[in-house]
Amino acid sequence: MSEITPGSDLREVADQVSAQARTFLSTVTQVASGGMPGAELSLLVLAASDLLAAGARLAAIVDVVPKERYEPDTGPDTDLDPLREALSKMFDGFDDYTEVVDPVLGEEVGAASLSGDLACVAEALAKGLQHFDSGHELEALWWWQFSYFSLWGERAASALRVLQVLLAHVRLDVEDDVAAEAEYDALHS
Repeated sequence: MSEITPGSDLREVADQVSAQARTFLSTVTQVASGGMPGAELSLLVLAASDLLAAGARLAAIVDVVPKERYEPDTGPDTDLDPLREALSKMFDGFDDYTEVVDPVLGEEVGAASLSGDLACVAEALAKGLQHFDSGHELEALWWWQFSYFSLWGERAASALRVLQVLLAHVRLDVEDDVAAEAEYDALHS
C-alpha cells in the first residue's frame, strides 16, 4: 500500500486536495442537475477558482513518486457522460468557445467546450479520489499532481476564464438606456 504518514506535509496536501476535489465534484453535479438556478455561473467560478488553488499547492510541492511504479486498479472509471450532457444542455448556445492551444509554443487556435472542460476536470479528480478512498493516498496525490500538469489544470483554467467572461457579460451587458438611467439615478440621489 502507498500510505502517507499521518501528520506529514504530503498527508496535509492529500487531504486538502481530496476535500477540494469532493467540493468541486459536488458543486458541478448540483449545478448540472439544475439545483442551483440563477447561481450556476457564480458557483462554478468559485468552484474552479478554489480547485485551481489546490492545483497550485500541487505545483508547489516536489514531484510525488509512488514506491510502486504501476497504477493500482481501483475499479471502473466514473461515467461522466451524463454530467457532460447535462452541462452541455445547460450551456446551450454558449458552450463552445475558441482558445489558443498552447500560448507558449504558438498561436494555433482550437475549439473547446465548457461542458467538456468541466467534465474532463471532474473525471481526473474522480480517478484520484478512487485511489485516495482505496487507501492509496500517495498514488492519489501522484495522480492529482500529474494530471494537474498534463490535463485538469489547463482545462480548469480555461473553464474559469470562460465562466468569468460569461458572468461578466451577464452582469455588465445592459441596455444603454438602462445604464444611463442608473447613472442618472446614482448622480442625483
